[in-house]
Amino acid sequence: MTERTNLLGLDLQGLEAFFVELGEKPFRARQLLQWIHKYRVTDFAEMTNLSKVLREKLQQVSEVRVPEVLQEHVSRDGTRKWIIKMDGGNAIEAVFIPEGGRGTLCVSSQVGCALTCTFCSTGQQGFNRNLDAAEIVAQLWIANEALGKDPKGNRVVTNVVMMGMGEPLANYNNVVTAMNLMRDDFGYGISWRRLTLSTSGMVPMIDKLREDCHVSLAISLHAANDKLRDEIIPLNQKYPIADLLAACKRYVAGDQKRRHITVEYVMLDGINDALEDARDLDRLLKDLPTKINLIPFNPFPGTDYKCSSRKQIERFKQYLIDKGQVVTVRKTRGDDIVAACGQLAGEVQDKSRRAERLAKQREVVFHQ
Repeated sequence: MTERTNLLGLDLQGLEAFFVELGEKPFRARQLLQWIHKYRVTDFAEMTNLSKVLREKLQQVSEVRVPEVLQEHVSRDGTRKWIIKMDGGNAIEAVFIPEGGRGTLCVSSQVGCALTCTFCSTGQQGFNRNLDAAEIVAQLWIANEALGKDPKGNRVVTNVVMMGMGEPLANYNNVVTAMNLMRDDFGYGISWRRLTLSTSGMVPMIDKLREDCHVSLAISLHAANDKLRDEIIPLNQKYPIADLLAACKRYVAGDQKRRHITVEYVMLDGINDALEDARDLDRLLKDLPTKINLIPFNPFPGTDYKCSSRKQIERFKQYLIDKGQVVTVRKTRGDDIVAACGQLAGEVQDKSRRAERLAKQREVVFHQ
C-alpha cells in the first residue's frame, strides 16, 4: 500500500502542487489550509465545502496526521510544556509562555541538536534527526488546540519563536516551509514581526533566509570575543563573530521593515558577565541596530555553570543602557517544569553518542 501524504506540513505552494497532481484546481489549497490550520479539522469528511468525490479521493491518497502528546506540564506561572512523541523512542518539547496580552510559543526544529553549545541542555543530549515541516508546525497546531481562544475570542498564541530544541538554520527547508505556514493568512496569519528565528550563527543560511522568508532574526551571541565564544559555542570556530555580525548587517540592510536584530546573551557567573564584557559587547554592536536580551542562566543536570547574581546582571544591563543600547532582562519562566530557556531536552536517541561521551567525562572527573 502506498504511504499517504501528510498534508499538515505542506505550505500553500506545496498544497497547490499537490492538487494539480490530483487533477484538481489549485484554489482548493486555500480551502484545505483553512480547514487544517484555522479550524484544526483532520477528518476530510468534515470539510464540507469540498465535493464528496474530492473528499473521498483525499482520504485515499493523503491524511492529516498530528503527533501524539505524551505529557503536558503546567507551571505555577502559567507556562505550559508539551512533550510530543516522535518515532524511534524520541520526543521533542514545545513551550507556551503567557505574559500580559501576549502568548509566545517556543518551537523545536530538531530532535536534539547537532551543535554543542556548552550552556544548553539540548546540546548535551546529542542529535537524532531533523524534524519535518509537519512536525514543526504541529507544535503550533497542538498549542492552539489545547489553549483555544481567550474569552474575547482572540488568539492565545500571538507570537512564535524558533528557539526550542535544535538549530533552525541547520534544518533550513523544513523550517522555512513551516514558517510560511505560520505566516500564511489561510494558515495561522502570524505577522513576521511576531515570528522570530533564533540562530547560533550559520552565516550562509542567514543570507539565504533574508531572500527566502521575511521573519525577525535573533542571534545567540553569548560572548563578546572569539576566544570565549569558541569555547561555549563551537560553531564560532567556523563562523567567527565578525562574520556573524556582517551577516546581521546584510540582513537588515536596505529594508526599513527589518528594523533590528535581537541579540541573546546568557549571563554566566564569572564567565561573560564582567563590565569589561559589557564594554566589549557595546563596541561590537555600535553599528548594528539591536535589542539586547540578557538571559539569566537556567541550570540543568550535569552543568558546571552558575547564573550571574541579580546585582551583576543589573550592573551589566545599566552599563549598556548608559551607552545607548536597548536592553531587557528575560524573565525566567517555567523553571519548575524544566521549561526555561536552555533547559529543553526531550527524549533523544543520540546518534552522535555525545551524551554518552559527556557522561563518561563527568564520571572520570568525579573519580579524580
